[in-house]
Formats: sequence, structure tokens, C-alpha cells
Amino acid sequence: MEKENYHCLSNETKLLHVPYLAKDAYNSLNMPIYHAVAYDFETAEQMELAFTGKSPEHVYSRISNPTVQYFEQRVKTVTNAAEVISFNSGMAAIVNTLMTVAYSGSNIVTSPHLFGNTYSFLASTLKDFDVEARFCDLTKPDEIKANIDKNTCALFLEIITNPQMEVADLCMLSCICKEHGIPLIADTTVVPFTAFHAADFGVDIEVVSSTKYISGGATSLGGLVIDYDSFDWRHSKKLNYLTSQKKLSAFSAKMRMEIYRNLGACMTPQVAYMQTTGLETLSVRYEHAAKTCKNLAEKISKLPNVSSVNYPALSNNAYYAVSQRQFGEYAGAMFTFDLASREAAFRFINNLKLIRRATNLFDNKTLAIHPASTIFGTFTETTRKSMDISQNTIRISTGLELIDDLYKDIVQATEL
Repeated sequence: MEKENYHCLSNETKLLHVPYLAKDAYNSLNMPIYHAVAYDFETAEQMELAFTGKSPEHVYSRISNPTVQYFEQRVKTVTNAAEVISFNSGMAAIVNTLMTVAYSGSNIVTSPHLFGNTYSFLASTLKDFDVEARFCDLTKPDEIKANIDKNTCALFLEIITNPQMEVADLCMLSCICKEHGIPLIADTTVVPFTAFHAADFGVDIEVVSSTKYISGGATSLGGLVIDYDSFDWRHSKKLNYLTSQKKLSAFSAKMRMEIYRNLGACMTPQVAYMQTTGLETLSVRYEHAAKTCKNLAEKISKLPNVSSVNYPALSNNAYYAVSQRQFGEYAGAMFTFDLASREAAFRFINNLKLIRRATNLFDNKTLAIHPASTIFGTFTETTRKSMDISQNTIRISTGLELIDDLYKDIVQATEL
């Protein structure tokens, strides 16, 4: 395809036709899996240039790989990001991101409303490296500002918290971050980048678990860090010396050349191939799953045994206005609902006939889980309460089934 014609296409179409960075020997329509570890060079001089980052050649697949690079290129195309780096899990993407910006004596302002392992990493693992997590209410500007000081290296959040379903105002957070010279880092996994453009709301670094929507039905583990190069890293005590870097932002330079290589959490070429394929149907699958999610949440809110339903795109939800402004008609393909007790929640889970009892989100199959006893099961009850994790809550991740089949299963499971 001619380059001038390619750039006139919509993002959805461009994603399908992203050109290879190097011509394939057999003109394959799908990027081949380069199942290789090392790459041959003709001269010592070429090797030196590649190993010192002065040429784009691949040297070792823990550092870069043609199949992985193409996956990253496709994500860059649809997000208009400056740089995309892929990992072997969403958790690895979070760890690498925060290890890139944090330093001994620094702090990260965040919410207690986080996924279990993310909370644990911030509260426990980073603490051992003398990095403090300052948990506060990210919907209250005064509380956020009170927690920021000269050693704050980032503000981190989930755009829709899991499972509390809280939605913070990203534009408000971005203004606070700019005022104090800190980057805004957001885990955007719950709403894919084909439907939500994080950079438009002031997000500097986007972290995604590509295991979810992108993999195309839980085919593989993966993670992405998307750098929009929108933050002035001269404000960073750790990265300011890299701001003269010409090819990458200071953040991506530090991550790509050091943190990524040293922690070794690279995506494999097999996973990159599967997730490149998953990208091709992402928009279609998300639209179906999110529409089902909203309609199903509305329908079960009327069931007599359901105490409450929590989905930000419902008009009676406390976060409806900010959700509409940021995400549009749908707020992802996950909702929660409360039953009368923990015992009722367990009965519901046990009575399901179609919906699968499993963790993960945004599989092609609809999944149900009791977060308090599973994802947060090893936490103390005091910690769970501080995170607003209720024993009465069920989390539903909607898949690609027809809504009537899902609704019937939920009705029968709540009635027994």
C-alpha cells in the first residue's frame, strides 16, 4: 500500500495494514513468528553499531525481536504513541514502569482501590526499596495535593478500579500533576485504547494488560507500556539527565536501555504473534462485550435478590457523568453486583451453569468471581475494608455470548 494512502485511513483500518519495518522474504500477509534468540552479522563493525544502539538491527530476543517489534508498531499506529514496549504480563508492565520512575526515598501517590497484586507491589515490594506508596482518595483534589511533595515521582491509578468501579477525573488529575511536575501514569486495561484515547485526558504513560481484550480470548499473557512523550522529564530527579536523548523520551530511554533489559520480562515472539492477531478483531469484540455488559447490568439491577449493581455507564451511577465524558457510552465489559451476604454470593457462584467460575477479564467467555475470597483472599479483613472490598460482591466480566443466555443463567443462580 502506498504510504500517502495509508495515512489517510481510519485507525481501525490502519491497524490491519501496518507495513512491516523490513520486507518479508515471502510476502507473508501475517508477520511470521521469528522463533530465534540471536541474529547473524556480516562484520564486527555492524555488531558494534547494533549492540550500542546506533543501528536498529536485532541482536538478542530478550532485547528485541522482529515479531514483537511488529506488535509494538501496530499498537503505536492506533494510539499515536511515541514509544510502545511490550512485556510478558500486565503485572510486569506495571513493575517496569514504576521501577523506571521511582528511586530510593521517593513516593508514589495512588489509590487504595487497586488490583490485588498491584496494591501488594506498591505497599510491600516497593517499600523494601524505600519507595513509599501514599494511598489517598483520587476523587478529592485537596487530598491528592496534600500527599504530593518534592519526592513524589508519579501519580498512578486505574481508570476504572477493579472491583470498586471508581472513576477518577483524569483531566483534574492531569492538571494537578502538571502543577506539581509529576507524570500521570494510568492502568487503562478496563477500556481498550481503540475506544479510549488516554493522551486526550492528560495521561503521560499508559499501562495495559494485553492478556485481556487484546489477546483475543485469553490466548496468552502480555503487557504494554505506552509512552506519549508528553511529560517534561527535566522535572524528574531520576531521569532529568536523559532529556537530551534524541530518539526516545527520557522515560522510554531508561526503560528500553536499562530496566527492560535488566529485569528480563520480555514478551515472547509466539505471544506477540497471537496478540497481533487479537488486535485485528479488538474493536468488534469490545463493542459486543461492552454493549452486553451495560444491558446485562441494567437488567439484573431489577432482580429482587440483587442489592445493588455497579457499572459506571448506568445513568444512576455516582460516576456516570465523568464516565460518559471519558469513555462514552460504555465503561468497559466488567460490572459488579452485591447480594445479601457472603453466603448468598457463594451460592450464586456455585449455582451458575453457563457463566464460568474463573479469574481473568475480557475472555470471549463470560466469567464470574467473588473478589474478596479469591483475588483479595490472602489480605487481612482490615486491609480489605480499607480497599472497600465487600464480602457480598460478585464481579462479572462479559464475553461474546448472547445476552439472553447470560441473563437466564444469572436469574436462576440468584433464585436458588
